[in-house]
Amino acid sequence: MIELIGVRKRFGQQVVLDGVDFVVSDGETVALLGPSGTGKSVLLKHIVGLIHQDSGVVRVDGREVSKLKREDLRQLRSTIGYVFQNGALFDSLSVFENIRLGITQEDQFRDLKYCHERVERCLKLVNLSPETALKYPAQLSGGMRKRVGISRAIAGTPKYLLYDEPTSGLDPVNADIIDDLVKSLAAELGVTSVMVTHDVRGSMRVADRLALLTNGRIVLQGTPAEFKQSTLPEVREFLERDFGAITFAA
Repeated sequence: MIELIGVRKRFGQQVVLDGVDFVVSDGETVALLGPSGTGKSVLLKHIVGLIHQDSGVVRVDGREVSKLKREDLRQLRSTIGYVFQNGALFDSLSVFENIRLGITQEDQFRDLKYCHERVERCLKLVNLSPETALKYPAQLSGGMRKRVGISRAIAGTPKYLLYDEPTSGLDPVNADIIDDLVKSLAAELGVTSVMVTHDVRGSMRVADRLALLTNGRIVLQGTPAEFKQSTLPEVREFLERDFGAITFAA
């Protein structure tokens, strides 16, 4: 379980998170929505311990992330796969070596036979051929780079998957492919997923629950149906401004 309780974070004079309460139960896929610049990615980075809160509590599996020592934090991170917004692939490394970096156990990482088998398996899970492992990022389309990034995130068999804008910059067809992958991986691997996104249509197809972060706070957490029926001004404004009132009418 992932828990954020009363989390506050500011950078200088800018308040980014202002008392955020956010819970993700085991096995859930939760989409974190919100306008650009509202702190969605900052929230994700708290979960994996890349940023520490000014106040409040961040727990993963009952452990307070900000209080973990280096080795305990390393162990926690080995259970979390992180999909970066732009893939964050290393251009000088092949796809095989990029995905291999996601293997968190040292003995497995050193076992080349295991690595080749694991990379092939991860590519298959994201619907890419084994030959893709021989390519370099510059040889891949944007959609393929996103899928390789997901392959790297699952290479270490994580319990949690954190997606930072996985469909940003993609055309609708490729965005649908990534959304379908998020859903299929949750089912096949049994992972708990948090997906930061501004794509409401995709999130309603994929997520069990949605959460809207705006003005530093989560104003609503609920099912897609509850979002469609919400009369909260912040929810209606977000849905109607970006995606049209008719599409999301109850």
